[in-house]
Amino acid sequence: MKYGFIGGGNMGGAMAKAAIEVVGGANVLLCDRDEATTAALAEKIGATPSTYEQIAAESRLIFVAVKPNLVAMVLEKLRPMLQSRASEVCVVSIAAGVTIATMEGVLGGDIPLIRMMQNTPVAVGEGMMVYALSPAARASDAAALEAAMSRAGKILPLEEKLIDAATAVMGCGPAFAYLFAEALADGGVACGLTRAQAQVYAAQMLLGAAKMVLETGENPGALKDAVCSPGGSTIQGVRVLEEQAFRGAVIDAVIAAYQKTQGLG
Repeated sequence: MKYGFIGGGNMGGAMAKAAIEVVGGANVLLCDRDEATTAALAEKIGATPSTYEQIAAESRLIFVAVKPNLVAMVLEKLRPMLQSRASEVCVVSIAAGVTIATMEGVLGGDIPLIRMMQNTPVAVGEGMMVYALSPAARASDAAALEAAMSRAGKILPLEEKLIDAATAVMGCGPAFAYLFAEALADGGVACGLTRAQAQVYAAQMLLGAAKMVLETGENPGALKDAVCSPGGSTIQGVRVLEEQAFRGAVIDAVIAAYQKTQGLG
């Protein structure tokens, strides 16, 4: 099975690299804006440099990994090639805000489509990915997508109407987490730790805390309470965060990201 990637930037390249771990570089075709860029990006991740024509003719899944404002142009180029395709094919957009209806407006309703969103930790195999199928898409298309991205992290189906909300949480969330990790490290440095020590402690703490949420299934509030001993140091830190409207600021950040995402398509 071959997977085609149109666009090899940070996200497209990371996802192509994950697919390579599943099927090998010979079966992951990559095309970017020109031959030189395509060759350089393909060599960097171990993919096979390709063209629109080859990707449209041979790929089981075609990932459109370009910026939202370029998706329609890419689909226009693919349309005549896909309309004559006899074997199974599905087009996967990973662009924020681009709806299935928008893609159908370019390709028509007969070509199977998947709208997908993901975050940057796919680059280290710990990404979060969600996807929605168009009416023409089949269970086999979803299975092919989940197989292709099995090394990239967790992937789950989601109603399309909720994808923008998911994007605000898991797509934009890494930036919020990095801000928090940086602030924790700054606090550690202020208390006497070296920058290297504080950064490792903060990052490992976030990794472990996230794993606790996923593996225990507990509400994060309950896990927080379990750390806060009566009269202890943790509850004093929580008190300061509450005084500074930490949770309100995070909620507002997610809502702002959600509103921006809705306008990108």
